[in-house]
Amino acid sequence: MARYSVDPVCKSKIEEEKAAHSSEHKGKKVYFCSPKCKETFEKNPLQYMAENLRTGA
Repeated sequence: MARYSVDPVCKSKIEEEKAAHSSEHKGKKVYFCSPKCKETFEKNPLQYMAENLRTGA
């Protein structure tokens, strides 16, 4: 069964095994739909991680 994550930048649903872009933040693997979303996240990861905590993503 496929596992999915949500891209913290654009909120796209990402199949983890097929994700071409990922990063690690404080020991947690984060998946992205594009290099642009990954780059945006890496410039300010705390903004997106905090946003996900508030929205429950």
